[in-house]
Amino acid sequence: MADKPRTFVSAQMVAEKAGVSRSAVSRTFTDGASVSEATRRKVMSAARELGYHVNHLARGLIRERSNIVCLVVSDITTPLRAQMVNVLTRKLQAIEKVALVINTEGDGENVASALRQALNYRADATVVLSGTPSASLVETSIANGQRVVLINRDDHLEGSENLAVGNETAAREAFFLLQRAGCKRLVAISSEARTPSLVAREEAFVAAAKDAGLTATVVRAGPTTYDSGIEAARRVFASSKGPDGVFCVTDLIALGFMDAARQEFKLRIPEDLCVVGFDDIEQAQWASYRLTTFRQPVEQMGDHVAALLSGRAPPSDARTVFEPVPVWRQSVRPNAG
Repeated sequence: MADKPRTFVSAQMVAEKAGVSRSAVSRTFTDGASVSEATRRKVMSAARELGYHVNHLARGLIRERSNIVCLVVSDITTPLRAQMVNVLTRKLQAIEKVALVINTEGDGENVASALRQALNYRADATVVLSGTPSASLVETSIANGQRVVLINRDDHLEGSENLAVGNETAAREAFFLLQRAGCKRLVAISSEARTPSLVAREEAFVAAAKDAGLTATVVRAGPTTYDSGIEAARRVFASSKGPDGVFCVTDLIALGFMDAARQEFKLRIPEDLCVVGFDDIEQAQWASYRLTTFRQPVEQMGDHVAALLSGRAPPSDARTVFEPVPVWRQSVRPNAG
């Protein structure tokens, strides 16, 4: 037996049930439109009974505004990125925007195809949370009239707005935390991703050590993952004289590094080895880590994106910088002497 064709509830059906005109239904669901309270009650009652919902996408396309915001994301399963997506989707929903997530883990052609779909749906804005897509694809979004917000990218494209974290300030403070703890043999543990944010943290940490008359080296091991932290620990402790102070450019790397240092090399943290991370992911506060780190102000950045896209914050050509907040835990010794 063939399935019955599915019937969709229309505004005309609501009008007939409520005993009002089709235009009265439209005015009832239009903010600021003139409609009597009696008519509004009848229309809303009929809509609830029939299960009617306004087609905001169709209405928005007529007005050339879809209220769709495209989030371009890589490493979506990592703790920090998942937190950012969570925050942004909540903030966007609060201003009646709909998030369309594009995962950039695939090849360049798949990313380009996904962005074209976003343009076909007339997304109002795009928020880029990763080093991909390429600048040319982002420029296509701008050329099609989209509002574009770039987060933690080093390219500044005309017509876009840039949000960044104060990586350099935090990395220098990480050095001072380790220096005050009496650490002399310093290493920055990073990844081979070499994104602008990670490179800025590496370079600022090394520069701060140099200014203080100390030498800090950089060790990169694979992608920005927990396993790369383990591999980095194996490399730096392969010799008998490993570091006594380590700055990991992300918490995820730091967690792998700490586990390998303790379990494979029997080092005590912070007695033998001090570790500082960056991001303040949820796992950093777990009892097995208690990692001293720098919290990315994700909530504030989400508020700023929402303010930009709702018109509550004026557009700006200047980069808006959000300073990370130091979070002191037990992976660094108290000040030496």
